[in-house]
Amino acid sequence: MFTRTIRVTSQAEGEVIDLTDEVKGIVKDSRITAGLVHLFVQHSTAALTTIEFEPGVLQDLKRALSVLAPDNADYAHNTRWGDDNGRSHVKAALVGPSLVVPVSGGILMCGTWQQIVLLELDVNAGRERTIVCTVTGES
Repeated sequence: MFTRTIRVTSQAEGEVIDLTDEVKGIVKDSRITAGLVHLFVQHSTAALTTIEFEPGVLQDLKRALSVLAPDNADYAHNTRWGDDNGRSHVKAALVGPSLVVPVSGGILMCGTWQQIVLLELDVNAGRERTIVCTVTGES
């Protein structure tokens, strides 16, 4: 097993940060040739997924999430804590904090148009985010 952390700093709510190259580098450093990469973001207002990192589909994703958890809805979290990021927590829970990708031949097995991304969902952006990356398998 091989574990590393990835740290990124977001700039704005809705930002999508491509982690693919960094994860590929971790897989290479691990020297694991067949197995799995598990990624976990240690925050409740950010999420991980795969997507084609293309402006149109990124806009579509942002729009879809805003339909599921609208900016102007009443959130009990906002009432209790006063930080106005109830929608951020809901969006992050819907997408999820973790992702698993297979490794074969020492290579991350993403599809041609598939990148690994962090979604910054917090209204209070400009946050440092930590992603735990664990590679398991055979070398």
